Amino acid sequence: MSTSKVIYKGDLRTESTHLQSGTIILTDAPTDNHGRGEAFSPTDMVANSLATCMFSIMGIKAKAMDIRIEDSTAEVTKIMQAEPRKISEIIVSFEMNAVVDEKSKTILERAAMTCPVFLSLHPDIKKTVSFNWK
Repeated sequence: MSTSKVIYKGDLRTESTHLQSGTIILTDAPTDNHGRGEAFSPTDMVANSLATCMFSIMGIKAKAMDIRIEDSTAEVTKIMQAEPRKISEIIVSFEMNAVVDEKSKTILERAAMTCPVFLSLHPDIKKTVSFNWK
């Protein structure tokens, strides 16, 4: 079964529909690459996917450990290189809204680093991840 359907809307914009839920995501090319920059760019989505995947895996582990991490946040920075144009680094800075012991921090942080997006990204993409706990 397909995951999504993507329609090219013109002017470097796409509309992606998640087939199971019907959720729609728009992307635009960034302004520095001939686009309008009115939505996430495709490479923004890749960088953002890293943080969301890491949160998902930490959420699974936190739930099993009876730890609440709701309202934690992550700031994502994507760094592009010019030749060839591609992502060179993704920086994810987590602000964890949980008070936990050192062992639990280590378990959750290690779990995050096993997320499928982290493991699927090309090894040439530098992944800089930091965790700031309450």
